[in-house]
Amino acid sequence: MGPHDLVERVMLMGHAAAPLPCRLVAAAYRDEQEASDKVNRLGAGVDACLFASPVPYDLARRSGVLTMPATYVQLGGAALIAALARAALDERIDPRRVSVDVLSRADVEEAYADLGLPAGEVHSRDEPGATGTITAFHERLVRQGLSTGALTCLPAVADRLQAAGVPTIRIRPTSAAIRTALHTATLLGAHHRLEESQLTVILVEVPTLREPVRRAAPRHWRDELRLSLHRLLVQEANRINAAVTPVDDHSYMVTATRGSVATATEGFRVLPFAARVREELGLAVEVGVGMGRTAHDAEAHARAAMARTQAGKQAQGFAVDREGRALVPAPRMPPQGGGQLKPKGVEVLARLAAKLEGGDTVVDAESAGKMLGVTPRTARRLLRTLVDEGLAWPLPPNRTPQPGRPRQLYRLIVEKLGGH
Repeated sequence: MGPHDLVERVMLMGHAAAPLPCRLVAAAYRDEQEASDKVNRLGAGVDACLFASPVPYDLARRSGVLTMPATYVQLGGAALIAALARAALDERIDPRRVSVDVLSRADVEEAYADLGLPAGEVHSRDEPGATGTITAFHERLVRQGLSTGALTCLPAVADRLQAAGVPTIRIRPTSAAIRTALHTATLLGAHHRLEESQLTVILVEVPTLREPVRRAAPRHWRDELRLSLHRLLVQEANRINAAVTPVDDHSYMVTATRGSVATATEGFRVLPFAARVREELGLAVEVGVGMGRTAHDAEAHARAAMARTQAGKQAQGFAVDREGRALVPAPRMPPQGGGQLKPKGVEVLARLAAKLEGGDTVVDAESAGKMLGVTPRTARRLLRTLVDEGLAWPLPPNRTPQPGRPRQLYRLIVEKLGGH
């Protein structure tokens, strides 16, 4: 990824310089500011990015579009010395009094020391900036007589300076630097491909299904719930080319690759499947993600991550890598919609909890209305409020052969009354 002339050089020497079989994708631009857009367009189609210089690399990194390994062609060392040699052949330029951009001061001083030249009157600027800003840096020094010419790493800056009549030498990477960078990028891409294809297991458990059946609760709703959850997980798994297997009455195993799971979790920041399960089925799920060299290792790490989740240590991560370490960054739980518990919802839940019999926490609008002394219509509205505030879960409708609307059941989360 770089200016057209450099991209052409890389493509011509590419496969001969690469240590492994690979496919090169040319992404030429007219200005370094286009780098982020180029990365976005390539997306998941590449395993690694090789940039023409530190400038487009930094622009892409700071914009947050780099989701794959990346490196850049070094322009210090031999490339700078070659530019100084060309400058010495230009009668207008004194290599001891020039301005240099992009490269660090340490790189500049090292090159001058290797040549036995003083660098005291050499002006350098390694801060990023727009093309116009960097052009003005060089031009001002020449106009003030502090510099005899400009050494620039940026083609667009070189074009502007030459148009303004400023003696300019463009710092171009050497063939050896390109070969080294291409070698590094190829190895990074191969490692990334292996990492992305790493076996990953996701365990999903449903606390509601894990609890013992209440005598007053309809028994068949648990079967409906399992079927609904299985169907939803299969749909989600199909999006990431994964497979779903029921483990027992209350848990499922999803087998995928690290790359597909990373995409579905925003880089392991969001619990997989949790938001959709909550929105469509009104259920909370516990999730553990594990990676490993074998299916057995990946499942063992997923169970370790699940144990951490159930122990309330979610800030440490819900995913464990193949070395058994929790992945960083820590996950961001899907929004709960209501943030802090609202007093009204807590009050309604407390009143219902006080009237529950036999420990059963499943109600419908009719039974809730009798407990609260309101009409079923008002009770239905109050139950929906509890759902919005995370104080109740809507269960699959209780289908009966009787005509009319099927009963909508809700499980009250009375555990949330503990701190109120």
